[in-house]
Amino acid sequence: MSILMALQRFFRVQGAWKLLAAMLVYGCGTGILNPMNAIYLKDGVHLVKFQISAVVAIALVVNVVITFFSGLWSDKMAHRKILPVVASAVSVFGLIGYDHASGFASAVTFYILSTAPSGAIIGQLYAMARSHLALEAPDIAEIGIVWLRTLLSVGFFIGLYLGTALYTWVTFHGVILGNLVCYALMFFLFLLYRERRGPVIAKRLPEEGVQWVVLIAILSLLCADAIRGLYLPLMVDSLFKNPALVARLWSVQVVFEFIWMTVAGMAARRFGDLRVVSVGAACALVTYCVYAFHPSLPLLFVVQPIYSFFVSVIMIVAMGMIQRMFLSRAGFGSSLYFVLSQSAALIGYLVPNLISGFSPHIFYIPSMLMVVSVTLCIGQIYKNSRTGTASSSVHEVS
Repeated sequence: MSILMALQRFFRVQGAWKLLAAMLVYGCGTGILNPMNAIYLKDGVHLVKFQISAVVAIALVVNVVITFFSGLWSDKMAHRKILPVVASAVSVFGLIGYDHASGFASAVTFYILSTAPSGAIIGQLYAMARSHLALEAPDIAEIGIVWLRTLLSVGFFIGLYLGTALYTWVTFHGVILGNLVCYALMFFLFLLYRERRGPVIAKRLPEEGVQWVVLIAILSLLCADAIRGLYLPLMVDSLFKNPALVARLWSVQVVFEFIWMTVAGMAARRFGDLRVVSVGAACALVTYCVYAFHPSLPLLFVVQPIYSFFVSVIMIVAMGMIQRMFLSRAGFGSSLYFVLSQSAALIGYLVPNLISGFSPHIFYIPSMLMVVSVTLCIGQIYKNSRTGTASSSVHEVS
């Protein structure tokens, strides 16, 4: 089957359009709020650097707990969608309060209610999609998950421009309102969705054992990306005094993600997961060095396409590696990736407090994490080649 025919089949899978729309809307909401959130806490709520880190870190701890336990429970539930339905409703309520935050206490309370429930949304969205595709379209189930993630990037791209427009028209209040509308739409999409559940996915591919070295390497990658996610907007705002530049930088990255995601998936199938992850980490290292040593505005835009490949790798290849460790438990496998992601974000948000202000030197830390991750990946590739293990190579990437 050609890529074009497979893509056409993907969008015509019976009953899946609500999941596809939910992923698009989730990406849109993320794109609206994420680039502006740290700036909102700094300029809108008037928090200092440590308070901003604390707000996000506390919310992440709650998010990690919710993500982990929702992953455990969802595999035992008759209807997984109950979790994202409730989570979407709670997030809407939290965003209403977050829009009126006036200090640290109110900001942290409503930020938790706004963002922590997402742990029960995105992991279950992937799990429901994997089960749905495995039953309705098993021949494109693996590449379908790649394209589903691409829809998240499409939504994020749309959200970036919506966020910039809303910030220009209505300041930060418009940004939060846009995010609220996205969660409300997800609530109705999940409520109306009819789940498909079955054992097909567990039979498609052999389940891989847990590889702790790989998990630590992925944790390092995600930690570095989390540092960039929080501190690049703050650094750009500090250097250039223009919050709108952040959305433009992100938009360049996301445009290239559309290309790199399919490329990363195909490259992993041909050359092996760990080799592609190592190349992605090297791309991120180049980007972080530019941030740390020469953060001129033209160069910041030039390295965004390079960084896009890294993002595509950690969201497609790395996620697929983790999910294949737990194929018989789709809910837990999908949630575990996001548990690692949020744990990495927690570490990533706190560690840079060792460096004062919003200096570009913060990016020394993710640079070192990339070196650690590449070293671990190369070591695992060598070990696999000696033992004849197939985990570093030829897989259908999910």
